[in-house]
Amino acid sequence: MKKLLRFGIAGGIGFVVDAGLLTLLLHFTSLGPFIARLIAIALAMVVTWIFNRTFTFDRSPHSLAVEGFRYGSVGITSALVNYGLYAALLLTMPALQPLAALVLATAASMFFSFFGYSRFVFRSE
Repeated sequence: MKKLLRFGIAGGIGFVVDAGLLTLLLHFTSLGPFIARLIAIALAMVVTWIFNRTFTFDRSPHSLAVEGFRYGSVGITSALVNYGLYAALLLTMPALQPLAALVLATAASMFFSFFGYSRFVFRSE
C-alpha cells in the first residue's frame, strides 16, 4: 500500500510537470496541443523516474542503463496509451479542453504504468 501511495505522489508530481509544461507551451509558443503534449510527457517521465527510483520502489538490481531502458520502455508504452486516449478525446470531442483530456487520459493510463514499473522495472529478481 505504501508503494501505491508513493506511486500516486510521483504521478501527482509528474502530472504537475506535464500539465504545467503543456500550459506554458500552449500559452507561450506556437506549438499546438499535440506537439506540446509530447514535450511535456517526456519531461514528466524523467521526473517520475527519479522520484520512483528514489522513493517509491528503490533502485532496481539492474544497472542504471538497464533500469533506465526498462523504465523508458514502460513509460513510453504508458505514454502512448495516455497520448492515444488524449488525442482520441480531443478529436472526438472538439469542445473538450486539452487539460481535461490530459486528466482523463492520465487517470486511465496510471494503472498500466504502476503494473509495468512494479513488475518489470523495479522488481527484485
